[in-house]
Amino acid sequence: MSFHLFDTGKETNYTEQLCKFIHDLKYEDIPPEVTERAKMIAMQTIGVSLAANGIPLVEKAITLGKRCGGEGGVATLWIDGSKTSIPGAVFCNSTLADALDWEDCAWTGHPSAGIVPVALACAEAYNKSGKEFLTAIVAGYEAYTRIAMAVQPPEDWPNYKGWGLTAWQIFAAVIPAAKLLGLDVNKINQAIGFGVTSCPIPQSFHQSAMSDAYHYEHGFRSMEGVMCAFNAEIGISNYMNALDDPWAFENHLTSEPVNSWYTKDLGSRWLIMETLLKHWPANMWIQTPLELTDKIMTENNIKKDDIAEIIIDPPTYLRMAYYPEGYTSLTQAQFSMPFMLASYILDPVPSSRWLREERLKDKELLAIAAKVKSGPSDPILMPSAFKNFQKGRHPVITVTIKTNDGREYSETMEKHLGHPGNMMNEEQFKDRFRIQASACMSGERLEKTLDLLANVEDCADMAEVAELLHR
Repeated sequence: MSFHLFDTGKETNYTEQLCKFIHDLKYEDIPPEVTERAKMIAMQTIGVSLAANGIPLVEKAITLGKRCGGEGGVATLWIDGSKTSIPGAVFCNSTLADALDWEDCAWTGHPSAGIVPVALACAEAYNKSGKEFLTAIVAGYEAYTRIAMAVQPPEDWPNYKGWGLTAWQIFAAVIPAAKLLGLDVNKINQAIGFGVTSCPIPQSFHQSAMSDAYHYEHGFRSMEGVMCAFNAEIGISNYMNALDDPWAFENHLTSEPVNSWYTKDLGSRWLIMETLLKHWPANMWIQTPLELTDKIMTENNIKKDDIAEIIIDPPTYLRMAYYPEGYTSLTQAQFSMPFMLASYILDPVPSSRWLREERLKDKELLAIAAKVKSGPSDPILMPSAFKNFQKGRHPVITVTIKTNDGREYSETMEKHLGHPGNMMNEEQFKDRFRIQASACMSGERLEKTLDLLANVEDCADMAEVAELLHR
């Protein structure tokens, strides 16, 4: 069935094609390297969620998850370990997944913060296998990324108009939920229709407010996305082919929609493989400077008291903010290159300690952060950087560390560890998971959890995994 809108003469069936792909996708259809990447993404997302234990935002997210989901239920609240409804659990767990800004970064946002918590909550509640869990993750990435790419703003889009990172994030929840609920093609189509209806208008309040409310936005989109799938499951009349109606979705999010993206290379080009996974708990554009700082300090045995100055060249626009009186939110700190480099220098093992409340105004940390300076090159503008990321490129950054005794060390890098062009291997993912999950568990339980995730395709019931994810 094609969609014909009034007298435009435009006929497409993008929604139908995408829904058929989601419905028909089977574990056996997916290339082994793609299911392996889905496994590592699941491991990373769960690990960074557990790593957030210890920051106030976590307790608030757990409280809110219980309030909106009720006590007792079919899905586990990570870190807390208690059960609630699927919507309550995914609100909490998606917030945790984004809390340390340590998850993935696709071309368009952080889909893992929705896809993995939603896929695990639904798989746990409906006793789905590890293979079904991984298939839902892959379906989520392939559909989410294409929907989001269809409505990306042009490069000259004014910042004040907003970027829809947490608008189209809703599809990171709708798709895996619809897949694991076993919806037929028409109901998946309607679930996407509800997702279009529930997609918020992009706004830039986060950029100006620098509030931790940003992390809750991922939780809200997951809760709403699951409800969209439930709504379609229960049934509604009509409500089909929303992606084929330009006035239902795409023209509200961008002035230059590219709707061919909805089905571009579907089933042959696996976009999950082009997703960046962060090596450090910091904003995407701070990953390379952190990697270079770690390399220089480790290889040259530089100590914190040796450092006179750290120069980042080119700097990144809106990521060099330094507040000598201290930082007012987790998010403000996460988006500050001086703060995050100082956190590493004080404590090279990444953890929630970097971002605990007392650190935001720590005098020693702020003194180190004051040594981080911008180099002479023009700053990197993020809209352009994202457009280049979509083409496989990444900013080339040089970090120079000058020491108090006159030594000077420089290193240059384009694709840091975790970039799709320089991906971590399985052992590196496992090592990071041990560091991350140690905030909640240790010893035998940590290793059991890691083994289950590393071999999740053999898991008969994902409830076995979910029940381990607590402190």
